[in-house]
Amino acid sequence: MMRPRLTCGVDEAGRGPLAGPVVAAAVILDPARPIPGLKDSKKLSAANRIRLAEEIRQHALAWSIASASVEEILELNILHASLLAMRRAVMGLTPAAEYALIDGNRCPELPCPALAIVKGDSLEPCISAASILAKTKRDKEMTILADIYPEYGFDKHAGYPTPEHLAALETWGPAPVHRAGFGPVKKYASVGRGAQNKENTP
Repeated sequence: MMRPRLTCGVDEAGRGPLAGPVVAAAVILDPARPIPGLKDSKKLSAANRIRLAEEIRQHALAWSIASASVEEILELNILHASLLAMRRAVMGLTPAAEYALIDGNRCPELPCPALAIVKGDSLEPCISAASILAKTKRDKEMTILADIYPEYGFDKHAGYPTPEHLAALETWGPAPVHRAGFGPVKKYASVGRGAQNKENTP
């Protein structure tokens, strides 16, 4: 099938972490300005992701980044919050997308036709581009959160459940940016910060 010229790739970053928002991006690449080296963001070094993210911003026909908050993750669950972030990213494109390629096996509700592609971030350059923008944006946000909550080391693990992160949760309890519905966060809700937050709630 011939895809419309304004076909966007869509991907998210941050479904697995215990803290922080889930971030999604949508990208419409310009066939006249190809970007060499696009691939799944997880297969790139941090330096290459940052370099490619800048090239995508400069050379794509359109790009958009959006997120769903920790509160929305708790209210909707992580799957539906991810789909919401994806929808927001697509809706933020100018010009609007005529067709969307979504990484994964579920499509958000969109005003244009869409196709879900498992491992699409390794198969479709426009999804790879979206993967890179979403990952670099989320990493930057987690670095900011690391300055606010230095005891958790968010700049090192981006909120994923590493041994260091779990040890910090055990010591300090969850911060307001932790995802309260996730098992390890629930486990330590009565410790440290979590206990203080609970005590201070009317």
